[in-house]
Order: sequence, then structure tokens, then C-alpha cells
Amino acid sequence: MPDTPCALEVNQLVITRDNRPLHYQLHIHAGEIVAIQGRSGVGKSTLLSAIAGFVTPQQGEILWQGQLLLALPANQRPVAMLFQDHNLFEHLSVKTNLQLGFDGPAPMQALAEGCAALQVSELLHKTPAQLSGGQRQRVAIIRTLLRPEPLILLDEPFAELDPATRQQAVNWVGNTARATGKTLLLVTHQQDDVTQLADRALMLG
Repeated sequence: MPDTPCALEVNQLVITRDNRPLHYQLHIHAGEIVAIQGRSGVGKSTLLSAIAGFVTPQQGEILWQGQLLLALPANQRPVAMLFQDHNLFEHLSVKTNLQLGFDGPAPMQALAEGCAALQVSELLHKTPAQLSGGQRQRVAIIRTLLRPEPLILLDEPFAELDPATRQQAVNWVGNTARATGKTLLLVTHQQDDVTQLADRALMLG
């Protein structure tokens, strides 16, 4: 995306994990969908957690639209992140989970359309404990993509989905991110996710 400005900058970032340093350097354009790949243990999830504010780097900087993020707590960063454990509140209904995190009224029409597209509309009255892993994952995907934050971080978001449902989710995520102008980073081991969803891939090594 050469005609769009660089929105996310990760410059000379160093994070120590298990007594070894992980080094990151990347620039992401506004509205870009980028797949983060690499072997297990190379630090893909750690990178997302650092951008979101859940891991503290030893050195370097992270900027969004020119603003330094490292001094901001996680809840003040322009980031919505989907963790591998789906981050749903177990004691709340699916419907209530979907409506969390909005400054004003939740976008009910968009949420309803997302639930229909990912086939979870009939689950709204249930709690996450009553759902399968794939159902939980789809609910979490919808909530994360429709949050107001402009930067979306997804950590293996389709891992528990069967091939047909995975294709539906990939299509919905891509269409929704582009329609709403989100910048999206996606950790995935699946090459299909890269070819069908991402504008490009970054290989960590």
C-alpha cells in the first residue's frame, strides 16, 4: 500500500523471553492486513502482546499514527486484541459479551450481521461455557473486529474452525476490516490465511 501512510511502527524493539532477546522491526500501513508468520517460539504472540500493552519491552519504541504507545496502559491504546483463549467473560451471555467495550451504544445491526454471517445468532442467550471451541472463537472474532479501535490484533483466530466455517470467518474478517478501514495484524500458521486474507506476510525469524 505505497499510497497510504505508515500507521504502526515498531522500531528496534527488544523483548526478553526465557532469557533470550527477541528483536522486532516492522512498519504497517494504514488499512493494511498483514500476516505474522514464523516457527513456534519465535515471538509472534509476544509481538502482539507488546503492541497491545500486555508485555513490556526492554528497549525500542512502538508508535501508532506517530504517537508513542509504550507509556500508555493497555486500556488506553487504540488496539483491540483477540487472544488464543478468546477472552470472553464466562458469567455473561454471548449477547452481553458482544456488546462490551463500546463507549456508546453497541453497533447492534453490525453485530447481528456478524452473528448471521458466522452462524452464531442462535447462541446469543447462552454463556461461553455452553459453547464449543469453534463457537467461542467465532463470537470472539465478531466482538474484536467490531470494536471501535482502529488497530486489530488477531492471534490464531481461526485455529479451532473446520474448513467450511474457517472460510466463512476469513471472508467476513477481510470484508469487515476493509469496509471499516481497520489495520489488522494476524498471527497464523496457515498459508491459506495469507493468500486469501492478507495484503502481505511478515516472517519473523
